[in-house]
Amino acid sequence: MTDLSIVSVETTILDVPLVRPHKFATTSMTAQPLLLVAVETAGGVTGHGEGVVPGGPWWGGESVETMQAIIEKYIAPVLLGRRVDEITGIMSDIERVVANARFAKAAVDVALHDAWARSLGVPVHTLLGGAFRKSVDVTWALGAAPAEEIIEEALGLVESKRHFSFKLKMGALDPAVDTARVVRIAQALEGKAGVRIDVNARWDRLTALKYVPRLVDGGVELIEQPTPGEQLEVLAELNRLVPVPVMADESVQTPHDALEVARRGAADVIALKTTKCGGLAKSREVVAIAKAAGIACHGATSIEGPIGTAASIQFACAEPGINFGTELFGPLLFSEELLQEPLRYADGQVSLPEGPGLGVELNMDAVKTWTRN
Repeated sequence: MTDLSIVSVETTILDVPLVRPHKFATTSMTAQPLLLVAVETAGGVTGHGEGVVPGGPWWGGESVETMQAIIEKYIAPVLLGRRVDEITGIMSDIERVVANARFAKAAVDVALHDAWARSLGVPVHTLLGGAFRKSVDVTWALGAAPAEEIIEEALGLVESKRHFSFKLKMGALDPAVDTARVVRIAQALEGKAGVRIDVNARWDRLTALKYVPRLVDGGVELIEQPTPGEQLEVLAELNRLVPVPVMADESVQTPHDALEVARRGAADVIALKTTKCGGLAKSREVVAIAKAAGIACHGATSIEGPIGTAASIQFACAEPGINFGTELFGPLLFSEELLQEPLRYADGQVSLPEGPGLGVELNMDAVKTWTRN
């Protein structure tokens, strides 16, 4: 084993173009900013993590720019001179210096796991207890095009056996128009593929009470975060009202959030993002609470690039509590490949990458091409 002492922490912002615009409830993007974090040891091993938020600071208040500033000025000094296998102690010390900033902390947590695993010559999942499966199901996010175009895209993906489950974003349009659009798509895909929706917490209680039942009657199989994240009573009311699973995303960012959702019966499923939880270690705490409460966990995405996605795949393949599939499709939305060998998507699943660390190797020429400035 090489010297595990951390000698440098470097950050790089990339802007990677997408294959098509990706729309959320309040914004859309044609390129995804990524913050790469590189942690190098005295033994010459470099581990990578990725700071990424879905479309900018509208979601959780962080951006690649804030993450870069926090990591360089406040977090890096905590790491320098420490060993990469001191993850528990390092992350505890970071908590004393930086409150919240979970997306930034996740990037550092993953980089430490990658560097430690590479130093040992083992995959990251070994540090998490070992992989018990080699692939996970992947739901694909459909775009904001007219219904007929979306139906054509979905049917093509089903025919090619790339995906068998789809998610549609809602919340940006008039609820009546949006609901009619989604129901049209769900009915066209009935018997061929599942359709889920995500409102990104943009409906109020009365709007959700009116339109969520219509979506369920129209064939939607899962309702993700229709109302504001802090309104757990409303989410619980909706969960009792409809016969399909309700998934909490914005409502669960910490282990305590997961405990509150469990106490109130506010959701059947938790959208587990290793990014929003603050990394792999904190994600394990959230999943443990969900498992104890009988709540399923879904491997959700912040539209990560290949580093963040590989980390989430390593986690999902080592964690039985991720038992409601995933949506780890991020790299498929990128028009440019950042890895020497792409992640493998087929038959509705993504495979666990093989090799030490995260199991992937960055194409540094591609990284240089899309580095900001």
